Amino acid sequence: MTDSLTRRLGFVAILLGLASFVLIATAVWGFRAGGWPWPQAYDLAGWAAWAAAAGVLAALAGLAVWLRRRQGGALLVLLGLALSLPVAGLGAAFELAAHATPPINDISTDVEDPPVFWFTVTPTDYPAANAALQRAAYPKVQPLELPLSFDEAFAAALALIEDRGWEVLSADPAESQIEAIATSRLFGFEDEVAVRIAETDNGTRIDMRSRSRLGQIDRGANARRIEAYLADLETRALN
Repeated sequence: MTDSLTRRLGFVAILLGLASFVLIATAVWGFRAGGWPWPQAYDLAGWAAWAAAAGVLAALAGLAVWLRRRQGGALLVLLGLALSLPVAGLGAAFELAAHATPPINDISTDVEDPPVFWFTVTPTDYPAANAALQRAAYPKVQPLELPLSFDEAFAAALALIEDRGWEVLSADPAESQIEAIATSRLFGFEDEVAVRIAETDNGTRIDMRSRSRLGQIDRGANARRIEAYLADLETRALN
């Protein structure tokens, strides 16, 4: 025997979960292919997160009813929960990251003499006000020292950028710097990246700067990109 209330709550959770997928897919399509301004796409993605959250609540309510009555309908509720959780989890992680990271979107391993963008759309300087916030939030964002010649380090840095699928804007060894565009996986937001290679007494020093083109905060994305890139570059260089 199927409990009618559990069944109704399960159907509500399923519909809300499906709606969240449709809304997030529409938001991504609208920005990537439809030419929507990013605030419009973000707003729709927000509605997707709210729909998914409502789906999770409906599913949890259905589970509570089922646990009390034990009259069937649990599979519908579990399906609704499975459909709602992905987008709800994405929205929750997105919101938590916004509160856990500083309101900056331009990160550099060298905040005193940061790499300068020359080939990007908006070649602005690193904001001096970011330095203290960055040091406090991302202490692991540091230059990388490698026991390689300049040519070896430059080639390794460029190869890793190409392997990551970033769009190379400039890669002239005479400029001692590589500039590229990194694209986010979901929405395809474009972030600007500069990798600077300098000779030292023991080899080379790699500095990196990563900056978001859109918005005022990056939820830690640029710091994670720098840390991951330099860690992979060190692994390649030393193996």
